[in-house]
Amino acid sequence: MPTVKTAGRPTRSRGAAPPHRPSGQERQAGIITAAAALFATNGFKGTTTKEIAKSVGISEALLFKHFPTKRALYAAILKEKVSIPELLASVEEAAKKRDDRQVFTLIASHRIRRSADPTLLRLLLFSALEGHEISAMFFRTQHRIFYDFLAGYITQRAKEGAFRHVDPMLAARAFTGMLAHHRLLHEIFGVPAHRSPEDSVAAYVTLFLDGLLTARAEGPPSTARRQS
Repeated sequence: MPTVKTAGRPTRSRGAAPPHRPSGQERQAGIITAAAALFATNGFKGTTTKEIAKSVGISEALLFKHFPTKRALYAAILKEKVSIPELLASVEEAAKKRDDRQVFTLIASHRIRRSADPTLLRLLLFSALEGHEISAMFFRTQHRIFYDFLAGYITQRAKEGAFRHVDPMLAARAFTGMLAHHRLLHEIFGVPAHRSPEDSVAAYVTLFLDGLLTARAEGPPSTARRQS
């Protein structure tokens, strides 16, 4: 950067842009990104605020101004990385139309997609294994909301004669369990995927719905069913 010496002290030359100072919002975003990476690598208990501050290049005091506790920071990570309200709105709209395939496809596509970030899954596993209270927060915002919704939807469709009468909660867990196992295999254990995310979603949805639909509700085989 060009400078002009005055009285033995270099000063910034005219026209030179001042160094960028991150805004509070930018600083918070940087802290969230760094903390998420550390939590996903070392766990919640294994990550200190000192390490988080160091990775961002700030002091612990400044870190605490943005996030007074690690729990507050963890909650901010969930809010930053999860778009559950938008997804749930789309799922509810499909449910109103009784579009069974779309309901399950939307949920599956949220879990299994291209360039999926394994950070959230690793955070869930770490917090659960550590027995930390934040695991309940994660479960409630990431998983329980879909268990409850799917269980209610399956119950309603069974009353309408479209689905077989099954234990709705077990069925909901079975569906989300397929998705969770898929992610564990490919994002945690590194098993190479033999089908694209889109093909995998279509196959899982077809397999599941084939087990739920009543004979009169099945009708002619769908395109997705024939392809899978």
